[in-house]
Amino acid sequence: MLNSRQGLVIAIDGPSGAGKSSVAKEVARRLGYLYIDTGAMYRAVGLRALQQNPELNEPQVIAAIAASSRIELKDSQGQLRVFLDGEDVSEAIRAEPISQAASIVSSLSEVRRVLVNAQQRLGAHGAVVMEGRDIGTKVFPDADLKIFMDASEHTRARRRQEDNVRRGKTISLQEMLSEIRERDQRDSQRADSPLIQTEDAIYLDTSEMSLEEVIQQVLRLAKERQGATMQNQVGI
Repeated sequence: MLNSRQGLVIAIDGPSGAGKSSVAKEVARRLGYLYIDTGAMYRAVGLRALQQNPELNEPQVIAAIAASSRIELKDSQGQLRVFLDGEDVSEAIRAEPISQAASIVSSLSEVRRVLVNAQQRLGAHGAVVMEGRDIGTKVFPDADLKIFMDASEHTRARRRQEDNVRRGKTISLQEMLSEIRERDQRDSQRADSPLIQTEDAIYLDTSEMSLEEVIQQVLRLAKERQGATMQNQVGI
Protein backbone atom coordinates (compact mmCIF):
# COMPACT_ATOMS: atom_id res chain seq x y z
CA MET A 1 0.00 0.00 0.00
CA LEU A 2 0.94 3.65 -0.34
CA ASN A 3 2.33 3.98 3.21
CA SER A 4 5.18 1.60 2.27
CA ARG A 5 5.57 2.92 -1.28
CA GLN A 6 6.67 6.16 -2.86
CA GLY A 7 3.43 6.50 -4.80
CA LEU A 8 0.58 4.53 -6.30
CA VAL A 9 0.93 1.27 -8.16
CA ILE A 10 -1.38 1.64 -11.15
CA ALA A 11 -2.15 -1.60 -12.99
CA ILE A 12 -3.61 -1.42 -16.50
CA ASP A 13 -4.66 -4.71 -18.07
CA GLY A 14 -6.51 -5.53 -21.25
CA PRO A 15 -6.36 -7.23 -24.63
CA SER A 16 -4.15 -6.36 -27.57
CA GLY A 17 -5.04 -3.08 -29.28
CA ALA A 18 -7.03 -1.62 -26.38
CA GLY A 19 -4.59 1.31 -26.13
CA LYS A 20 -2.86 0.30 -22.89
CA SER A 21 0.67 1.27 -23.90
CA SER A 22 -0.12 4.76 -25.18
CA VAL A 23 -2.27 5.56 -22.17
CA ALA A 24 0.04 4.06 -19.54
CA LYS A 25 3.08 5.81 -21.00
CA GLU A 26 1.45 9.25 -20.98
CA VAL A 27 -0.20 8.82 -17.57
CA ALA A 28 3.19 7.87 -16.12
CA ARG A 29 4.81 10.91 -17.71
CA ARG A 30 2.24 13.31 -16.35
CA LEU A 31 2.38 11.82 -12.86
CA GLY A 32 6.17 11.63 -12.85
CA TYR A 33 5.92 7.86 -12.42
CA LEU A 34 7.92 5.01 -13.91
CA TYR A 35 6.26 3.39 -16.92
CA ILE A 36 6.72 -0.36 -17.20
CA ASP A 37 5.65 -2.10 -20.41
CA THR A 38 5.53 -5.76 -19.36
CA GLY A 39 4.52 -6.79 -22.86
CA ALA A 40 7.86 -5.51 -24.13
CA MET A 41 9.58 -7.94 -21.79
CA TYR A 42 7.65 -10.89 -23.22
CA ARG A 43 8.31 -9.61 -26.72
CA ALA A 44 12.03 -9.53 -25.99
CA VAL A 45 11.92 -13.16 -24.87
CA GLY A 46 9.82 -13.98 -27.93
CA LEU A 47 12.40 -12.36 -30.21
CA ARG A 48 15.27 -14.33 -28.72
CA ALA A 49 13.21 -17.54 -28.68
CA LEU A 50 12.41 -17.19 -32.39
CA GLN A 51 16.10 -16.79 -33.11
CA GLN A 52 17.02 -19.97 -31.22
CA ASN A 53 13.89 -22.11 -31.59
CA PRO A 54 11.89 -20.89 -34.63
CA GLU A 55 9.11 -23.43 -34.09
CA LEU A 56 8.68 -22.30 -30.46
CA ASN A 57 8.12 -25.93 -29.57
CA GLU A 58 10.70 -26.42 -26.82
CA PRO A 59 9.34 -24.93 -23.57
CA GLN A 60 12.46 -25.70 -21.56
CA VAL A 61 14.67 -23.94 -24.08
CA ILE A 62 12.39 -20.89 -24.00
CA ALA A 63 12.32 -20.90 -20.20
CA ALA A 64 16.12 -21.01 -20.15
CA ILE A 65 16.20 -18.06 -22.55
CA ALA A 66 13.93 -16.05 -20.25
CA ALA A 67 16.07 -16.88 -17.22
CA SER A 68 19.37 -16.03 -18.89
CA SER A 69 18.32 -12.93 -20.86
CA ARG A 70 19.07 -9.46 -19.53
CA ILE A 71 16.08 -7.25 -20.33
CA GLU A 72 16.31 -3.54 -19.54
CA LEU A 73 13.68 -0.82 -19.98
CA LYS A 74 15.15 2.65 -20.29
CA ASP A 75 13.69 6.09 -20.87
CA SER A 76 15.29 8.03 -23.73
CA GLN A 77 13.93 11.54 -24.20
CA GLY A 78 10.46 10.42 -23.21
CA GLN A 79 10.56 7.24 -25.27
CA LEU A 80 10.78 3.73 -23.85
CA ARG A 81 13.76 1.83 -25.20
CA VAL A 82 14.05 -1.93 -24.72
CA PHE A 83 17.46 -3.57 -24.47
CA LEU A 84 18.03 -7.31 -24.75
CA ASP A 85 21.48 -8.39 -23.56
CA GLY A 86 22.72 -4.87 -24.25
CA GLU A 87 21.18 -4.56 -27.74
CA ASP A 88 18.45 -2.02 -28.45
CA VAL A 89 15.55 -4.09 -29.77
CA SER A 90 12.84 -1.44 -29.36
CA GLU A 91 11.84 -1.55 -33.02
CA ALA A 92 12.50 -5.23 -33.68
CA ILE A 93 10.09 -6.42 -30.98
CA ARG A 94 7.16 -4.50 -32.50
CA ALA A 95 7.01 -6.64 -35.65
CA GLU A 96 3.80 -8.67 -35.88
CA PRO A 97 5.57 -12.09 -35.84
CA ILE A 98 7.11 -11.07 -32.51
CA SER A 99 3.67 -10.16 -31.16
CA GLN A 100 2.48 -13.68 -31.92
CA ALA A 101 5.66 -15.19 -30.47
CA ALA A 102 5.22 -13.14 -27.30
CA SER A 103 1.71 -14.52 -26.87
CA ILE A 104 3.03 -18.07 -27.21
CA VAL A 105 5.99 -17.74 -24.84
CA SER A 106 3.87 -15.85 -22.29
CA SER A 107 1.65 -18.91 -21.97
CA LEU A 108 4.57 -20.86 -20.47
CA SER A 109 4.49 -20.95 -16.67
CA GLU A 110 8.28 -21.08 -16.40
CA VAL A 111 8.64 -17.89 -18.46
CA ARG A 112 5.91 -16.10 -16.53
CA ARG A 113 7.56 -16.89 -13.19
CA VAL A 114 10.84 -15.35 -14.31
CA LEU A 115 9.31 -12.18 -15.72
CA VAL A 116 6.69 -11.70 -13.00
CA ASN A 117 9.47 -11.73 -10.40
CA ALA A 118 11.38 -9.14 -12.42
CA GLN A 119 8.26 -6.96 -12.77
CA GLN A 120 7.53 -7.14 -9.05
CA ARG A 121 11.05 -5.95 -8.29
CA LEU A 122 10.68 -3.04 -10.71
CA GLY A 123 7.44 -1.87 -9.10
CA ALA A 124 8.17 -2.70 -5.47
CA HIS A 125 8.63 0.93 -4.41
CA GLY A 126 5.49 2.20 -6.11
CA ALA A 127 5.08 5.32 -8.24
CA VAL A 128 4.67 3.09 -11.29
CA VAL A 129 2.20 2.60 -14.10
CA MET A 130 2.47 -0.99 -15.24
CA GLU A 131 0.52 -2.39 -18.17
CA GLY A 132 0.04 -5.89 -19.45
CA ARG A 133 -2.41 -8.77 -19.13
CA ASP A 134 -1.91 -10.04 -15.60
CA ILE A 135 -0.79 -7.00 -13.62
CA GLY A 136 -3.86 -6.76 -11.42
CA THR A 137 -4.24 -10.51 -11.04
CA LYS A 138 -0.69 -11.82 -10.69
CA VAL A 139 2.04 -9.17 -10.65
CA PHE A 140 0.41 -6.68 -8.27
CA PRO A 141 -2.89 -8.08 -6.95
CA ASP A 142 -2.71 -5.36 -4.27
CA ALA A 143 -2.28 -2.52 -6.78
CA ASP A 144 -3.73 0.77 -5.59
CA LEU A 145 -5.63 1.30 -8.84
CA LYS A 146 -6.63 -1.42 -11.29
CA ILE A 147 -8.01 -0.62 -14.72
CA PHE A 148 -9.18 -3.12 -17.33
CA MET A 149 -8.96 -1.35 -20.68
CA ASP A 150 -10.93 -2.77 -23.57
CA ALA A 151 -12.34 -1.89 -27.00
CA SER A 152 -14.33 -3.61 -29.70
CA GLU A 153 -12.57 -6.18 -31.89
CA HIS A 154 -12.90 -3.97 -34.96
CA THR A 155 -11.49 -0.93 -33.15
CA ARG A 156 -8.55 -2.90 -31.81
CA ALA A 157 -7.80 -4.45 -35.19
CA ARG A 158 -7.94 -1.04 -36.87
CA ARG A 159 -5.56 0.44 -34.30
CA ARG A 160 -3.08 -2.38 -34.73
CA GLN A 161 -3.35 -2.05 -38.51
CA GLU A 162 -2.58 1.68 -38.26
CA ASP A 163 0.41 0.94 -36.02
CA ASN A 164 1.76 -1.45 -38.64
CA VAL A 165 1.25 1.09 -41.44
CA ARG A 166 3.26 3.65 -39.45
CA ARG A 167 6.06 1.10 -39.28
CA GLY A 168 5.89 0.47 -43.02
CA LYS A 169 4.09 -2.87 -42.72
CA THR A 170 1.06 -3.64 -44.87
CA ILE A 171 -1.61 -5.95 -43.48
CA SER A 172 -5.31 -6.11 -44.27
CA LEU A 173 -7.94 -5.35 -41.66
CA GLN A 174 -9.30 -8.89 -42.02
CA GLU A 175 -5.88 -10.38 -41.36
CA MET A 176 -5.50 -8.14 -38.34
CA LEU A 177 -8.92 -9.18 -37.04
CA SER A 178 -7.95 -12.81 -37.36
CA GLU A 179 -4.72 -12.25 -35.44
CA ILE A 180 -6.54 -10.25 -32.74
CA ARG A 181 -9.05 -13.08 -32.25
CA GLU A 182 -6.30 -15.70 -32.12
CA ARG A 183 -4.37 -13.62 -29.59
CA ASP A 184 -7.49 -13.04 -27.46
CA GLN A 185 -8.27 -16.74 -27.37
CA ARG A 186 -4.71 -17.67 -26.42
CA ASP A 187 -4.46 -14.98 -23.73
CA SER A 188 -7.84 -15.68 -22.14
CA GLN A 189 -7.60 -19.49 -22.19
CA ARG A 190 -4.02 -20.08 -21.08
CA ALA A 191 -3.74 -22.09 -17.86
CA ASP A 192 -1.29 -19.72 -16.15
CA SER A 193 -2.50 -16.15 -15.45
CA PRO A 194 -5.20 -15.86 -18.13
CA LEU A 195 -6.40 -12.43 -19.19
CA ILE A 196 -9.38 -11.65 -16.93
CA GLN A 197 -10.89 -8.61 -15.28
CA THR A 198 -10.68 -8.68 -11.49
CA GLU A 199 -13.69 -7.68 -9.41
CA ASP A 200 -11.90 -4.59 -8.09
CA ALA A 201 -10.74 -3.37 -11.53
CA ILE A 202 -12.46 -0.46 -13.23
CA TYR A 203 -13.64 -1.39 -16.73
CA LEU A 204 -12.88 1.21 -19.38
CA ASP A 205 -14.17 0.78 -22.94
CA THR A 206 -12.05 3.01 -25.18
CA SER A 207 -13.81 2.22 -28.47
CA GLU A 208 -15.37 5.67 -28.81
CA MET A 209 -12.83 7.62 -26.77
CA SER A 210 -9.90 9.69 -27.94
CA LEU A 211 -6.47 9.04 -26.45
CA GLU A 212 -6.65 12.26 -24.43
CA GLU A 213 -10.08 11.36 -23.06
CA VAL A 214 -8.78 8.03 -21.81
CA ILE A 215 -5.69 9.63 -20.29
CA GLN A 216 -7.82 12.21 -18.45
CA GLN A 217 -10.10 9.48 -17.15
CA VAL A 218 -7.19 7.47 -15.75
CA LEU A 219 -5.60 10.58 -14.22
CA ARG A 220 -8.90 11.44 -12.52
CA LEU A 221 -9.16 7.92 -11.11
CA ALA A 222 -5.55 8.08 -9.89
CA LYS A 223 -6.17 11.40 -8.16
CA GLU A 224 -9.28 10.03 -6.47
CA ARG A 225 -7.48 6.87 -5.38
CA GLN A 226 -4.51 8.78 -4.02
CA GLY A 227 -6.82 11.08 -2.05
CA ALA A 228 -8.73 8.13 -0.61
CA THR A 229 -5.51 6.35 0.30
CA MET A 230 -4.13 9.41 2.10
CA GLN A 231 -7.37 9.76 4.06
CA ASN A 232 -7.16 6.14 5.15
CA GLN A 233 -3.59 6.65 6.32
CA VAL A 234 -4.50 9.54 8.64
CA GLY A 235 -7.68 7.84 9.80
CA ILE A 236 -10.15 10.32 8.30
